[in-house]
Amino acid sequence: MKKAQSNSDFGRGGELNTIIGKGTSINGNAQVQNSLRVDGKIVGNVYATETVIIGKEGGIEGEVHAKHVLLAGRVKGNIITSGKVLLENTASVTGDIHAARLVVDEGAVFDGQCTMKLNKTPGSGKSSS
Repeated sequence: MKKAQSNSDFGRGGELNTIIGKGTSINGNAQVQNSLRVDGKIVGNVYATETVIIGKEGGIEGEVHAKHVLLAGRVKGNIITSGKVLLENTASVTGDIHAARLVVDEGAVFDGQCTMKLNKTPGSGKSSS
């Protein structure tokens, strides 16, 4: 199946050790070692060393910084990764995306600009000028 193949990068680099469950709301920034899954709502910036997965019911209002982002829910803010961003068919992004690779499924909504650069230093978050 093609979708499983495109998801192969997610969750490989670190364990999923933080889950924000459905019905949970967090106001403030979140810093996570390894990977994070969001099925609730976060109002604030999110920083993860590996993958951020946002489920269909999940949403983030703020910037998302991670190695990879897999989005089925909503993000209002910029997404900054050193790796891959995958927007599933139920995804909605209002903001810019900075990533090495971007995959957009049919039906996803993306209102913003995309910058794609291969980072020489993964996870640095800084581009060399």
